Parts: sequence; C-alpha cells; structure tokens
Amino acid sequence: MKRIMAVYDVDPFYAERFAEFANQKEKTPFTVVAFTSLARLRQFTQRQQVELLLAGDGVPEESFKDLNIRQVIRLGEVKDLAAPDTQVIYKYQSSDAVLREVMACYQLHPEQIPLVAVGVKSTVIGVCSPVGRCGKTGFAFTLGQIMAKESKVLFLSMEEYSALARLTGNKYTSTLTDLMYYYRSGEYSRARLASVLYNWNGLDYVPPVTCAQDLAEADGKELADLVGRIAQEGVYDILILDMGHLVRELDPLLELCDVVYAPVREDCVSTAKVDAWKEDIRRSGRETLWDKVHLLKLPMPSAVRPAESYLEQLLWGEAGDFCRNLLGGKKGGGREH
Repeated sequence: MKRIMAVYDVDPFYAERFAEFANQKEKTPFTVVAFTSLARLRQFTQRQQVELLLAGDGVPEESFKDLNIRQVIRLGEVKDLAAPDTQVIYKYQSSDAVLREVMACYQLHPEQIPLVAVGVKSTVIGVCSPVGRCGKTGFAFTLGQIMAKESKVLFLSMEEYSALARLTGNKYTSTLTDLMYYYRSGEYSRARLASVLYNWNGLDYVPPVTCAQDLAEADGKELADLVGRIAQEGVYDILILDMGHLVRELDPLLELCDVVYAPVREDCVSTAKVDAWKEDIRRSGRETLWDKVHLLKLPMPSAVRPAESYLEQLLWGEAGDFCRNLLGGKKGGGREH
C-alpha cells in the first residue's frame, strides 16, 4: 500500500493540480491527497498517518504541529528561502521539478528501506559498442521514446559525455551520480529513484553522471547490482542502458541484459574492433554472452542537425524508422554476424 502525501496550501487550485499530476506518476511511491481546509486535513490524520505534508509557506506552522504527520516540507513562494529546521522547495517551478525535490528531501526511516514494488522483473536492453561515432546514444534514446508509447520505459545514461543536457535543453540538478550515492549508502528506494528522474516525450530517464570521473570510479558489478535492483522491482516494463567506455568491467551489466544492441560501422577499423571484442568475450569463456549481442548498422544522418531539434528529428527521421522496423522485426532490424 502506498503511503500518503498530503498537499495543503492557501491556494487550493495549486494543491489540487499538483496532487492530480503526482498521482499520474506511477513511479511515485505515494498516494497524493489535496486538502482545501485545515479541518479536513485534521480529520484525515485522526484516522490515518500522513507520511509527508507539503504545506504552503502561508500556512502557520502551529496549524499542523500536533497532527499525525511524519515529515513536513514547505512550498516557498520565494527562491532560496531559508527556514530554520524546515526544508523548503520553491513552488513556482515545473511540477516535475517540485516532485524531484520532494523525493530528494523525503527522509526515509530504517524500516522503510527497501521500498520495493511487487511486479514482474523488467526486461533489460543494453546498448553498447566498441566503435565510436556510430550513433549509439541517438539510437538508444530514440528506441526508448518509441517503446515508451506502449510500455513503461526507463533510460539510464551510462555515457561519460552523453550531451543529453544540450540536446534536451535541461539543466540537471540530479543525475546518475546521486543515484549511485544513494545505492552505495544503503538509501536507495523508489523515492530516491524518483528524485533523479526526468521525462522526455513520455520516456523516463536518469541523466548521465555529473562528471566523467564519477563513472570511472564505478565498476560494472556495482552498476549491475543497482540496475538489477530497479529491474527486480518491476516498476518499469523495460530498462534501456546506454553504456559508455569508462565503466570498468562491462560484463556484469551485459550479463544482466536480455538483449544487447551494438551499433557498428562498415569500415575496416570498426570491423577489426568488433572482431577483437568478440574474441575477448570468447577467450574469457563467456561465449553465451555473445549470443545476446545484435550488431546493427544504423542509417547515418544525411545532414547536420541543430542540437535543439536533434532528438525530434531522429525520432521522425530514418533513425526512428529503423527503430520501428527493428521492433516490428522487419527488414533493417535483423542481426548481423
């Protein structure tokens, strides 16, 4: 059963709109209830505990001090508003941003960890390649958008320099760096995952690490354990991993994948790199790992595209058609050997 997040503000329309938005987010581990009066909030807390209360800064603290509420977060009308012993979130930003900050501020208690959903294990799709400049990240992100039309999909960027911030126009306040920290410190939960989620065209995604060194210091086993935990919760139908070159020991991640798409190019150097990768896997006695790998020759962009519209043009251009054919099992999505 989900815990209760209450929203009480002097502006009842704000509370109702935010509650409606948050309840549409299936990954939020709360049922969000809007209250238009203190009396109704008081009556509610007499029969059920409120895990988290978002209270507008126009609401006097004494109004809810004696209520059955575990944690209070203030919704401030001024940016960077400081309040003693109280966490404050600026209310006049996107509902997505407010929700991320709420999940980051949410104070878990030992008995609440782990906060695990009951569901079917997610399918894990890996995208990696020993070949550079092969369109890997564009393909992975486009594939995720298309699959998100019919499934719940999470895209995890494990690239050291993915350029997602430039391509989406977002400034990320939370990234894979934060998610890895939560996992290492034993604080991972659905709430912590929600605190680092962004959305693009229906696709949930975790932005890449804050700096490349964060990824260089992580090993494949640690990342595989984190991804395995998310997959086991079954909140998402599909996880897509865009893997870069700085992750140490990719094998644990590859072994976790149900399928691995490897974009390649046709020049002799690229072919030699793929052969070397394949030989390395076989030499180490992991031949079954290669059975998951599907080599893909992606359509190369015919023109230089501006960053602001790059992702949209990929989705509706040749790259998007290639992904749709791949998912439909049509020509162009077959396996290369």
